[in-house]
Amino acid sequence: QLQLVESGGGLVQAGGSLRLSCAASGRTFSMYAMGWFRQAPGKEREFVTAIDWSGGSRDYADSVKGRFTISRTDAKNTVYLQMNSLKPEDTAVYYCAATYTPNSINYYTTTDEYDYWGQGTQVTVSS
Repeated sequence: QLQLVESGGGLVQAGGSLRLSCAASGRTFSMYAMGWFRQAPGKEREFVTAIDWSGGSRDYADSVKGRFTISRTDAKNTVYLQMNSLKPEDTAVYYCAATYTPNSINYYTTTDEYDYWGQGTQVTVSS
């Protein structure tokens, strides 16, 4: 079983930046496709960004494209979400997700495609 722990959330003013971290443990980290999702009050959990286990392919939701960057450091079993130019509408609980894909280099953009989830970290962007 893989365990994911997010950190780095907090309160930031519009236009500011935050970097979220997702620490993974339990199984071979380099063979997991990873993703970030977020859930705002009254809304469904939505896709933010994803990366395949090789780190060669990434995808972003249109709402965050150009502002957010996903990266991974396999040696430290950590995936990052760098968030720049934050907007109030980015306010949400952000979740790290993973799915084991040792024989397929791919990324996933829907919640149903992920097997493991972190507890979430709150990001609040003030106006």
